[in-house]
Amino acid sequence: MNIDPDAPRFRVRPPAHWINDPNGPFRWRDRYHLFYQHNPDASVHANVHWGHASSADLAHWEHHPIALTPTPGGPDEAGCWSGCLVDDDGTPTAVYTGIDRHHTGLGTICLARSVVPEDETLTDWKPLPKPVVSGPPDGLDVVMFRDPFVFRDGGRRWALVGAGHADGTPSVLLYDCDDLADWRFAGVLLDGNDPVATDVFGDKAVGWECPQLYATASGEWVLVVSLWDGDPMSTGYLTGRLTPSTDAGLRFVARGGGQLDHGGAFYAPAVLQEDDRALMWGWSWESREQGEVDRAGWAGTLTAPRVVDVHADGALSVVPAPELQLLRAPEPFVTAPDERTPLPRSYDLTVTAGTRTTVGLLRSTDGTELTVVLDPDEGRVTVDRGVGGAAPVIVRAPARQVRILADGSLLEVFVDDRATVTERIYRRDGDVPELTVTGAGATVIGWEHVPPAHS
Repeated sequence: MNIDPDAPRFRVRPPAHWINDPNGPFRWRDRYHLFYQHNPDASVHANVHWGHASSADLAHWEHHPIALTPTPGGPDEAGCWSGCLVDDDGTPTAVYTGIDRHHTGLGTICLARSVVPEDETLTDWKPLPKPVVSGPPDGLDVVMFRDPFVFRDGGRRWALVGAGHADGTPSVLLYDCDDLADWRFAGVLLDGNDPVATDVFGDKAVGWECPQLYATASGEWVLVVSLWDGDPMSTGYLTGRLTPSTDAGLRFVARGGGQLDHGGAFYAPAVLQEDDRALMWGWSWESREQGEVDRAGWAGTLTAPRVVDVHADGALSVVPAPELQLLRAPEPFVTAPDERTPLPRSYDLTVTAGTRTTVGLLRSTDGTELTVVLDPDEGRVTVDRGVGGAAPVIVRAPARQVRILADGSLLEVFVDDRATVTERIYRRDGDVPELTVTGAGATVIGWEHVPPAHS
């Protein structure tokens, strides 16, 4: 693994070069599998393959050979792009966006099947020679078409595809794919003209890509979309219900929603629906110059797995997967008011506040600081990078507790259990990583992240 101190050590990323969207999180024979867009030859977004890692516990990951490789002359010749993984009657099957060398921004929907499904490592894949969907449906003037996501409802299998239309309207298209080799267009699940979507997202996007859908314990559904051509790139969610439709197989009736992550380094999340919970990973890109990326030899990382749900009031519920506690060192570290405690490169820190509390995490040589401020009286948490003129991120929440996961340059702040802020923070020469806490009655406990005992 690259020894760059800014490189995350405990999150999923390839040993070198480029990673972006997480694809196809999948549980198979008691192992979690996570695939991702990957350029195996350089730290730039090109030559898109599917990388692959797996884990028995969501905390410790094993890298595998590349799963999907573009096929010369095939429908994915110019890249194996985003998609999902499906158990198709006992055969793990990748459902993904194929781009051929003649493409004009429109993808096709391709399949690749596990050659040895009884093998828990899922390392051998065979793509089908022809796509199951060769392009967008006629009559909708679609100019963006990609990122299939398969789910079940009403005893049938359906798929979502992200889309954008020539008039600038984003949408999520719906397909009936009960037979995975025979897809039928079933209508528009939701588009940007929906009044709730308009209220939540505004006109931030001309396309909705990487659509994901998961069910909550209460029976409500959550639709997640990445806002393509947004400024900056961002993600959003809508809560609501699925209902039968006369002009489509299903419609999504939205009741509310919001911003999925409030930071500047989170996009294209992928969801794994389990029996008792839904897990989510996102992509966090580099925010440093390309020359620095080239020297480092790697670019991008996936976030920690997050358990996502919905509160009774419709707000998103999001917490780190409890399995991440397996990374904690045997003994915690704590700090008291007016103390300065050195911080390791990777840690798990919880701060609980009763009054306004400022948590310092990094001091730079120019006097700026990375801080997280909890203000219960005002009902807000502020994440201030303190460098480069970046505006502070303000999250409206009860502001009674934050949990901070840091891994190299990746910083994930979980605000109460209602919001997240994902940022990239690169340490420079002379920076001082230390924990300070200012606030009456605040409690702090943290753990260094450590490798598994056998490493």
